[in-house]
Amino acid sequence: MVPARPARARRLAPEARRRALVEATLPLVLRHGAAVSTRQIAEAACVAEGTIFSVFPHKEALMRAVTAAALDPASTLRELAGIDRSLPLRARLVAAVQILQSRLTGVFGLIDALQLARPPAPRPPDDECPSPRMMNEAFQEAVVDVIGPDSAALRVPATELARVLRLLVFSGTHPRLCDGPPLSAERIVTTVLDGLAHHHTDTHHIEGEPC
Repeated sequence: MVPARPARARRLAPEARRRALVEATLPLVLRHGAAVSTRQIAEAACVAEGTIFSVFPHKEALMRAVTAAALDPASTLRELAGIDRSLPLRARLVAAVQILQSRLTGVFGLIDALQLARPPAPRPPDDECPSPRMMNEAFQEAVVDVIGPDSAALRVPATELARVLRLLVFSGTHPRLCDGPPLSAERIVTTVLDGLAHHHTDTHHIEGEPC
């Protein structure tokens, strides 16, 4: 009896193949930097090396796609939108800061791995990619949405709290700016809501507790 031949792996659609290659390459770039080889990428993606060049014209195009994927704000914005709005304001902001810190840690790691002095320049205009300003505005709007109805109890507009929070998240997470261990999400939120001076605040009132 002739043994049955194993079923051939299902061929991925071009966009799915592209996404799989990008996902397999990012961890390798974080580990090896730009020196990662197409052979290493092919082995990680479980494809033949030639498959890479059937999707990307050259390694540089793949590296640009990996960088663009790491900077894409879509997944971070979805996480911010998914924060439970029934939680108290403080807990919601802590969750938001944790999400933003996770994104920044990944971006800073990529910059270090590629030995860049700053985030890569925007992609060519024929590619759909939001500008840094658009991304910053989107993150600020997302944090304002997390604040929600509690904005009425703040001493400043929700947009200002969101701006200060984002600045503190950036400076408190960036390895070259935080001057020591990164600030925890709880520390950042406490600094924004309560400040550092010894005085009475109304942050308990913000969370619906008696002053």
